[in-house]
Amino acid sequence: MQNLLEIGQIVNSYGIKGFFKVVPFTDNITRFNDLKTIYIEKNKKLEEKEIEEVKYHKNLVLLKLKGIDDINQTLEYKNCYIKIDRKNAVELPKNSYFIIDLIGMEVYTENEELLGKITDVFPTGSNDVYVVKDELGKQILLPAIKDVIKDVNVTDKKMIVHLLEGMV
Repeated sequence: MQNLLEIGQIVNSYGIKGFFKVVPFTDNITRFNDLKTIYIEKNKKLEEKEIEEVKYHKNLVLLKLKGIDDINQTLEYKNCYIKIDRKNAVELPKNSYFIIDLIGMEVYTENEELLGKITDVFPTGSNDVYVVKDELGKQILLPAIKDVIKDVNVTDKKMIVHLLEGMV
């Protein structure tokens, strides 16, 4: 299990006083209000930064970090990812998971037949869909619904599924 979770991406600067425009990767964007520090991944290195101010504009987070006070400094971080310690993550409801914990998880049928590993997760509105690929590259799309997903073990990176008629 990874200790850092991606919660957004810096897509641009905002104004001239050192604010970042951040696309959030979280369902509840106001969760940025609860954070004191973040990590920015820049050139494959992590920089810990203290949050000075948080604002919201449309579906974006406007983030001001201590020590970054002008537009020129913000441009250095364009397209960088924002991460937080797992201990600062929101508590998920039962049967909800962080995507990072699902990626790479082995998926088995109820008969212990290996279908492959989860390579991607995408939302469809009503539920997420898990993309499962086997070693030959064959892909199966599994809806994240109770009728299909029977057991998820994040610690062992193993999922048990029930395949509905027509899925494979």
